[in-house]
Amino acid sequence: MTGLIDWASARARMIIAIVALSLAAGVYAYTGLPKEGEPDIEIPALFISVPFPGISAEDSEALLVRTMETELADLDGLKIMNATAAENYAGIALEFEFGWDKTKIIADVRDAMSKAETKFPSGADKYSINEFNFSEFPVIIVNLTGKVPERTMTKVAKALQEKLESMDAVLEAPISGDREEMVEVLIDPLRLEAYNVTANELISVVRNNNQLIAAGEISSEQGAFSVKIPSSFNEPADVYDLPVKTNGDRIITLGDLAEIKLTFEDRAGTARFNGENTVAIQVVKRRGFNLIDMAEEVKSLVRDEARSWPKDLQVAVKVGTSNDQSNQVASMVGQLEGSVLTAIALVMIVVLVSLGSRGAILVGFAIPTSFLLCFVLLGVMGVTISNMVMFGLILAVGMLVDGAIVVVEYADKRITEGTGPMSAYVEAAKRMFWPVASSTATTLCAFLPMLFWPGVPGQFMGMLPVTLIFVLSASLIVALIFLPIIGGVSGRLSRAFEVVSKLLRKKLPWIIRAALVPLTLFCLFCTTMQLINPSFLFNLDAEQLGIVAYIPGGLGLVLSAFLVSITMGAAEFKREQRKVISGYKRTLFGRFIKLIVGNPIMPLAAIGGIIFLTISVFTYFGQNNYGVEFFVESEPEQAIVYVRARGNLSLKEKDEIVKEAEKIVLSHPGVDSVFAFSGAGGLNQNTAGASSPKDTIGQIQLETIPWERRKNNPDLDGNLVIAELMADLQKIPGIKIEVLELARGPSSPKPVHLRLKGNDWNELLLATQKMRQVFENTEGLTLIEDTRPLPGIDWQIKVDVEKAGRFGADVTTVGAMVQLVTRGVLLDTMRVDSSDEEVEIRVRLPENYRILSTLDTLKVRTKDGLVPLSNFITRSPVKKLAEINRIDQKRFFDIKAGVSDGLKTTRIDATGQENEVFINANERIAHLTDYLEKNPLGPDISWEWTGDQEDQAESQAFLSTAFSAALALMFIILLAQFNSFYNSAVVLLAVILSTVGVLIGMLVMQQPFSVIMTGTGIVALAGIVVNNNIVLIDTYQEFAKYLPRIEAIIRTAEQRIRPVLLTTITTMAGLAPMMFGLSLNFINGGYSIDSPTSLWWKQLATAVVFGLGIATMLTLVFTPSLLAIRIWFFTYVAWTGRFLARVGAGKSGKSAQDWALRRAAKRQKNTEIIWEDGFLAGSLVRKNDKETDFKLNAKTHAAE
Repeated sequence: MTGLIDWASARARMIIAIVALSLAAGVYAYTGLPKEGEPDIEIPALFISVPFPGISAEDSEALLVRTMETELADLDGLKIMNATAAENYAGIALEFEFGWDKTKIIADVRDAMSKAETKFPSGADKYSINEFNFSEFPVIIVNLTGKVPERTMTKVAKALQEKLESMDAVLEAPISGDREEMVEVLIDPLRLEAYNVTANELISVVRNNNQLIAAGEISSEQGAFSVKIPSSFNEPADVYDLPVKTNGDRIITLGDLAEIKLTFEDRAGTARFNGENTVAIQVVKRRGFNLIDMAEEVKSLVRDEARSWPKDLQVAVKVGTSNDQSNQVASMVGQLEGSVLTAIALVMIVVLVSLGSRGAILVGFAIPTSFLLCFVLLGVMGVTISNMVMFGLILAVGMLVDGAIVVVEYADKRITEGTGPMSAYVEAAKRMFWPVASSTATTLCAFLPMLFWPGVPGQFMGMLPVTLIFVLSASLIVALIFLPIIGGVSGRLSRAFEVVSKLLRKKLPWIIRAALVPLTLFCLFCTTMQLINPSFLFNLDAEQLGIVAYIPGGLGLVLSAFLVSITMGAAEFKREQRKVISGYKRTLFGRFIKLIVGNPIMPLAAIGGIIFLTISVFTYFGQNNYGVEFFVESEPEQAIVYVRARGNLSLKEKDEIVKEAEKIVLSHPGVDSVFAFSGAGGLNQNTAGASSPKDTIGQIQLETIPWERRKNNPDLDGNLVIAELMADLQKIPGIKIEVLELARGPSSPKPVHLRLKGNDWNELLLATQKMRQVFENTEGLTLIEDTRPLPGIDWQIKVDVEKAGRFGADVTTVGAMVQLVTRGVLLDTMRVDSSDEEVEIRVRLPENYRILSTLDTLKVRTKDGLVPLSNFITRSPVKKLAEINRIDQKRFFDIKAGVSDGLKTTRIDATGQENEVFINANERIAHLTDYLEKNPLGPDISWEWTGDQEDQAESQAFLSTAFSAALALMFIILLAQFNSFYNSAVVLLAVILSTVGVLIGMLVMQQPFSVIMTGTGIVALAGIVVNNNIVLIDTYQEFAKYLPRIEAIIRTAEQRIRPVLLTTITTMAGLAPMMFGLSLNFINGGYSIDSPTSLWWKQLATAVVFGLGIATMLTLVFTPSLLAIRIWFFTYVAWTGRFLARVGAGKSGKSAQDWALRRAAKRQKNTEIIWEDGFLAGSLVRKNDKETDFKLNAKTHAAE
């Protein structure tokens, strides 16, 4: 494999050309890759919906849901089947295993639904199949407000919708806050009676006259002609002129009996934006397009369309955008780019101080080159730039320079010994080939199992290991192929630079030479900024010029780097060596290691001390940790306020209550925009699977002031804004308020999620009621809700079939008459000019007749004349049952709750000791589980924890498996390199030490253990911390070939401490800003601390920084001690033998005889004396009598 380095060194010009092309391709790929906030996750789930107007929940379950469940239960890969039976509707959600074949499964679902559809009762509408996708949420909202007629506003919104949906980057743009059109036929009951027409006759006439009939085809000698009878209704006037019956010579039309108009469906909800009635267009991005560019195109299109409106319309209608996710994504990308540049700058400073300007430039060259190669690979795979990709780059900054540092450090050492630059770098690459390749391979092994992380968390975190694998693979190529060639060529250039530096040393005083250093460093900074931002110095437009705009910055950067190297070489203070020191001089660290390994006692003491520290840390963390959470908590930038109330409230009453809450939200200075919805409706937001409470009468969707505008005002912190709003809203009497923070990530806002399952409805209700009360009485639980049906009544109309039959009526006739009082009878559909789709024709009674008592006056025609419905129907109130939920063919209820922050409780452990622990979701679930196990709910009721708990358990199990798999893969690689079980085990012991560091980091930073982020950090550390041990063991094995083994250990520690500390400090320096939430803005200036984006990564960064730092410090002592123990092993055996001999461990020794006697004594059974009853009393009476008649039986059992 090392021959590849020789082959590359012989073709230096070709390698330089490849490097240049790779850099250009990387820049092109990065500028062209789409950028978005969260990873684009496709959920392996389908939702099947079957509308059935008029069906009850119980009938929906019996006739629709169970039929579908039977047909769909045998689908391949089906994980969970969740069904909902509701009034007018039935739906089934099918969740499959990740890795599903979507095309095949959808085809199988259609086949199964076709079979189920044949068993549905007549009246069911055609089913629909919908997919789930995280990207199908709106990324920007276009809102229209103004005091114009509803039809005008709807027309404007639909015209704008068509324009938006014609954009390539827009998937869809549904409208919220509008109403569908319909042709309404209002029957006048008095006219019907006057003209002797029944409602049923009128309905039949309309239906029979609005049909398109394909009459067939006429074939003749002149040809074949199709014959059709078109529908009669093209506009509302056609319905108005429809003849119903004749009265003598007069034709009675529908217009004589009813009022016909083109109107809108009944309003089910209201919508307002910042207090004004609104129509909102929710723009959804198509996959694979840049979110930031797409949002700019939408805004531009909206502005252009608004300018094209008539002047009056421009004045009357205000159009704008809100809830723009591109602002958050641009902020996130900018902050992460700033974090990447900050990490690069810190790494460069560390390397500059340690290796000098030439080494710093070469190591600095490895960072952007590896990144740009990674972007090329991401572009080939079609991966978008998301927060996971950006953080993967930050995490990789410190790791990818490890190989470059090792190679540059070794080459620098060889150059100082007199070797030529090209030869030194080639030799360094060949000498360090296997250590660098092995350390990179072990790091990749840690992230490789994470590619198979199941579930939504795995899909969410999946791009992190992909990015790291790409970056680290690229860094391996850069360190072993590109860097030796660039280092060799730059080494030749450095000779020329050295000549110039010597000239400056001769011609200029040191003060002037020293002053040139900051000047050239400033030039280096400016050219770097020009490369990052082409408009920094020369105001170049990168969008118009493309890659050409980056050329000046790139050339300036190279020239500035050359000048920095010259000036720093000229200003370097060199001391002339007056003495020639012969022999090997021990360093201070070498003396310390000699103290540890140079005698047989200290290695044992060092290892014992580290083991004691490890046990102490684990024990202390177990008693004083800050709890466990599934995902990290971030500062909310959007939230939904659910307004909850119970009772038979009208839409007007609901709207009045919501308006009161809306005023409070609008008055808060930390709120930027507000959408308020009363009744039905609302924006389609990503709520991480959370649904609105059952008793919600309205919702207020708010957006806080963007982070950039409030970062210097702590009073407008998102959490503080939500808390203040919650406190003010709770003061509204008669309602309950629940606030759902729309935090990004896979976590649920209510992690305590209990599911009760059973088939007996009454038992299930009682069990749910009981557990709801337990939840209410449990400390720390908030926002408690359950899915039991809301209290209320329905009116049930019972038809006496026998009586109805006598009058010639039936259930269908009665049903149609009842619908006239409710939502109306759907006659048919027709097309109108104002709508692109067919609108419904509905016949119903006027609004003042749509009351329950009207049923008593409605009449049907019979052979005996008109007969009131009340003759054969009865109505009675029944308990309301609006919805039945089922999972895996069983009914269920859910009880959900959130957990208050910062609370503690006292728990008694197994030893009876009281401990204070933080109240969190896991702790509360454990407490409730203990209650459920001690208090069974009933034989037919089963329970399970679901939601976050289910995902958390799955993620924990996977991370444990991934951790074990990573260790196994690393062990195999280490065996291949070292061919030693002992040395391989020594390397892997660093993983345990890194875990100690992680626990210390969480205690110091006062952070809870995040299953996702901290767990990922521990798995990542497994691949990072072993790198230092690999370098140490590899160097030790090399020295051990020609040095005494103790001396080899000391020399290894002395020579490898600098690269070990360098690689550790660079990795820690790269992640330190993220650990403290710091992000520098290199383009526009300024900085930010604890922004919503940075809060995501603090726990992962803390795990890596503390774990790596503490593991390295312990490893530098622990690894030499373990190597020394192996050497002193026979000394320990000899000491043990002498100790045993001294204490007389031989067969003839006194100690051995004593031990044998003790063992024999233990086996000897004691003598047992049994006295007969009354012996003691008799002996006392006749103690002077020699001829006593007592009997003494003594039984002695001699030892065998």
